[in-house]
Amino acid sequence: MTNQLFVKMVLDTWNSKVKDTDKLFDELTDEQLQKEVSPNRNTGIYLLGHLTSVHDLMLPLLNLGESIYPQLLEPYIKNPDKKFPQSISTKDLRSFWKNANTRLAKGFNTLSPDDWFLKHNSVSVEDFAKEPHRNRLNIIISRTNHLSSHLGQLLFLKN
Repeated sequence: MTNQLFVKMVLDTWNSKVKDTDKLFDELTDEQLQKEVSPNRNTGIYLLGHLTSVHDLMLPLLNLGESIYPQLLEPYIKNPDKKFPQSISTKDLRSFWKNANTRLAKGFNTLSPDDWFLKHNSVSVEDFAKEPHRNRLNIIISRTNHLSSHLGQLLFLKN
């Protein structure tokens, strides 16, 4: 019962933050997403691509399938904003965002409470034996914090 409770608490927080971010992306216009969240900072469109890529990369990390948007890695993970011209439409990025989160949710539903405490795919068996906290559930905790941070930045675009 304890594992089930921990998983529920973590996933409830994750789902809440994804829902809040999804709602904000739905409210923001394409023009608002083109703006920087503050002077000389990331644009909203960059953060949409970045968050989408991070969530997409969680699929293989959690052993839930392959990445579906590898084309987002170079412009939104490996490089800072404004390094590349925007080649993916806002409409497509919005669609990718929703699809990546839908795929994650479906994958999450396939895992038992105990599955969440297994190692994720970026840690070796040897390292996991020494550091069992490097598990799938911890990925959700860290990615929820990441999402929350960027959600706070994106709120500045609502003006």
